[in-house]
Amino acid sequence: MAEVHGTCDGRFDALRDVLSQQVDEGADLGASVAVVIEGEPVVDLWAGWADGDRTRPWERDTITNVWSTTKTMTALAALVLVDRGELDLYAPVATYWPEFAAAGKEAIEVRHLLAHTSGVSGWEHPVVTADLYDWEASTARLAAQAPWWEPGTASGYEALNYGHLVGEVIRRVTGHQLGRFFADEVAGPLGADFHIGLPPEADHRVSDVVPPPPWVGDGSPIDKASPWFRTMTGPPLDAEASWTEAWRRADIGAANGHGNARSVARLQALVSNGGTVDGITLLSPDTIDHIFDVQSTGDDLVIRMPVRFGIGYALAPIEAMPYIPTGRTCFWGGWGGSVVINDLDRCMTVAYVMNRMGGAVLGNPTAEALVTAIYQQV
Repeated sequence: MAEVHGTCDGRFDALRDVLSQQVDEGADLGASVAVVIEGEPVVDLWAGWADGDRTRPWERDTITNVWSTTKTMTALAALVLVDRGELDLYAPVATYWPEFAAAGKEAIEVRHLLAHTSGVSGWEHPVVTADLYDWEASTARLAAQAPWWEPGTASGYEALNYGHLVGEVIRRVTGHQLGRFFADEVAGPLGADFHIGLPPEADHRVSDVVPPPPWVGDGSPIDKASPWFRTMTGPPLDAEASWTEAWRRADIGAANGHGNARSVARLQALVSNGGTVDGITLLSPDTIDHIFDVQSTGDDLVIRMPVRFGIGYALAPIEAMPYIPTGRTCFWGGWGGSVVINDLDRCMTVAYVMNRMGGAVLGNPTAEALVTAIYQQV
């Protein structure tokens, strides 16, 4: 059996066996799982390897690229500004970012960006991954382009530009880039090892992701005018980009957050624990309530699956992850399998982070096994 390190409350001992089995069977290479209840850590476990050659063990301070789990941190940063009265979710984006009013976007509100209902789910072609690293140019392009569907009428997942859209609003409000604001005002006060834009001194702790199996279509015709195609090719997703220094240093609040389950759970426990962790209050209950204002329900135009979005998070239940219980529960996950769940009914946050990417849009077998085991004990 693969050795599992860390600590957990006795009632969650079964998680050790689940995590060990997933590593043994090859479902995971290296991974971590954490649970915080009422602001207190009750599970902090890790196992496996930090590299594909299995020469470096996954350590307590190993971090990896968590892809779209980063979006929950970008949402958290925006909600902190909402709580301070510096950002109005129902104000037009152009109130803060005047250039964004171009091409028929003058009525798009801040909430639309946070809920993926803006109609601006990617960049107009041509665009490549390296374009994301130039903040001024990439946000100017988003401001200039027209929406791809009527804003507010449906969700269309902002796969790679979520952090540029929300982050530019944050920059206009605060004068600071998203990654800097997040580090100074959110992660820093909580001492959380999560980074949007990784500092060079943390490089040695990074476990590069193992890319997922290549996507294989079902043979049906591809509509190149669809939001799905335009988003997923504007620019195309490339797991190996995350291995590069340019990716790590960039400010990509949709996808380049680096952390582990411990740091993800600690930060997101702000949501499940009424806005306070270890006596540090960054959100009020009224601000947290905004998360559960339903913004869209139905098939997302980009990820092409039923999803219910509130403000900044998806809301349970979701067909793709039936093991997440209904109730006052918000969540999201990253490409390949990482996930964070905020269960406000139980004052609990669950986080899972790994390096071997699966092929599903949301979750993977280990996430399902771990979350199921956790809920059997609460």
